[in-house]
This record gives sequence, structure tokens and C-alpha cells, in this order.
Amino acid sequence: MSEETVSGDFLNLENAAPVADNDPPHALEAVYDIPVTVSAVLGHATMQVSQLLKLGRGAVVELDKKVGEAIDIYVNNRLIARGEVVMVDESRLGVTMTEIIKSEKAN
Repeated sequence: MSEETVSGDFLNLENAAPVADNDPPHALEAVYDIPVTVSAVLGHATMQVSQLLKLGRGAVVELDKKVGEAIDIYVNNRLIARGEVVMVDESRLGVTMTEIIKSEKAN
């Protein structure tokens, strides 16, 4: 799959008709193949560069989340949900969404 840059008014969604809940599923087919980046953030930490340089194998970086607290799920750097880490198989992790975040549109 290759990535292409879209320029101009080719993909101007500002004036597009809104998709209603009762519209057929094929109304969104044009966007089904657009790749997005999904990130699951376990937490954050802030430290000085000197502290960062002292980290070595086995070092523990304390995050701002507690065990069992929901993690943030982002799509293209936009928070869309919260969830929990799950084991997919013996060597892979996944995320199950427990809360969808409804964003307020600015007008």
C-alpha cells in the first residue's frame, strides 16, 4: 500500500453532506482504505536529560497512571477512547476499548 499526498480541493470535506446514522454503510466506503495511526498510551513521565542519560537496562520509569487505571487510545494523535490492556496471545498485547470519547466540534 502506498501513501499519496492529496492537495487542493480534491478532498474537501468541509462542504460534504453529513453522514446520518440511517445512511447505508457504503456512504463511507471512500475513506475505508485511508491508513491511520492508532496509539495506546500507558502513561507519561517528565524527567531531566541528565536523569534520562542515567537510565540503563532494567531501569524503571514511573508513569503518571496507576495500575488498573484506563489507558488513553489515540487515532492520529486525537484522543478517541479509553481502554484496558489485554493479552492477545502468549507474546502479544492488545487494547480493549471501555469508553468512547465524544469530541465536541468547535464552530
